[in-house]
Amino acid sequence: MNTISVKDRAKSANLSIFILSLAAFVIFTTEFIVIGLMPNMARDLNISIPVAGQLVTSFALIIIFAGPIMTALFARVERRALFAWILVVFAISNVAVALAPGFWTIMIVRIIPATLLPVFWGVGSEAAAMLVPKKDAGKAISKLYLGLTGGLLFGIPLGTVLGDAVGWRGAFWFLAVISIVVAVLLAKGMPKLPAVEQTSLKSQIKSLSNRYFIANLVLTVAILTAMYGAYTYLADMLEGSAGIAPAHVGWWLMGFGTVGLYGNYLAGRLVDRYAVMANVLFCLLMAVGAAGAILFVGQPAMFIAALAVWGIAHTALFPLSQARVMKAANEGKALAGTLNVSACNCGIAAGASLGGWAINVSGISAAIFGASILIALCAVASPAIERLRPKG
Repeated sequence: MNTISVKDRAKSANLSIFILSLAAFVIFTTEFIVIGLMPNMARDLNISIPVAGQLVTSFALIIIFAGPIMTALFARVERRALFAWILVVFAISNVAVALAPGFWTIMIVRIIPATLLPVFWGVGSEAAAMLVPKKDAGKAISKLYLGLTGGLLFGIPLGTVLGDAVGWRGAFWFLAVISIVVAVLLAKGMPKLPAVEQTSLKSQIKSLSNRYFIANLVLTVAILTAMYGAYTYLADMLEGSAGIAPAHVGWWLMGFGTVGLYGNYLAGRLVDRYAVMANVLFCLLMAVGAAGAILFVGQPAMFIAALAVWGIAHTALFPLSQARVMKAANEGKALAGTLNVSACNCGIAAGASLGGWAINVSGISAAIFGASILIALCAVASPAIERLRPKG
């Protein structure tokens, strides 16, 4: 009887995490679909690529400041309802983008979903970790981040393909429909998840204000700055440097996401037992892969191999960063997760801006080489930060 009960609980937990990962797919794709659509949007809206990149930067900046406040605001809301309504808001926002007349309208209508995104990632990571035994918390977070991998694999690439076939506005219409479908799945397919009893926000912040936790947040900012200093302009690099036809860029991005599945798998296997080693490994792999993609742009076999290494590392670093920061917090796990999402988006904003600046100054190669150098430095910093871990 007990064995059946344990199996049933495990099945229920896996189903809940799977549905959460579908929501993660929609949320990640909504934030970053602009990357694949950027060349089309820039042409249609009559703006430059670096200006179009500010749609990524602005979304990230809002997340940075809204995350902790919004998480505290929704701390006592039942989780299933919270997640479902977040998806409804994302659907409405995607419709508004599809109807938007210009660049500034798009930037404005993406404000509300940007304020809710960190709530989902922070609270969702906590919910996923609580559904499983403590020793498997990192693996559960990694499963949630399969939705992010799905965004890399299907969301951004198919959005790019749709953008080429029916226009970038059509891609946002499609994303709005998917948002509603997943909202219904959340409402119907998940059990109610009461909010965890929360201490005051002041107490949670105090428990997180140690140098080990802060150092891990800073490391996240640096890693994501490197990741998005390069990845934000990947579609433009494929078109401009590698000579990929616009109609084929989406399929290349899909290949990037496909190999990323292996990165997510490896992260899930390593994160609970070898977190520091895994962080060093994937930072170095990204440095090699991204730099190699530029160095071997004229050699198809080497270019594809470099992109594959880059894709594996890029995907693995998301769950590794989230699990690393949440484990650095003894209390206030949801707030810790949300603060890490804010840190991620601080890095995303910085990366998109610095990458755009580098492109204006010296071209796409400068942006990607700069990102490679920064991520290599993050590999060196990771073991040093681990020495700050409180004893006991």
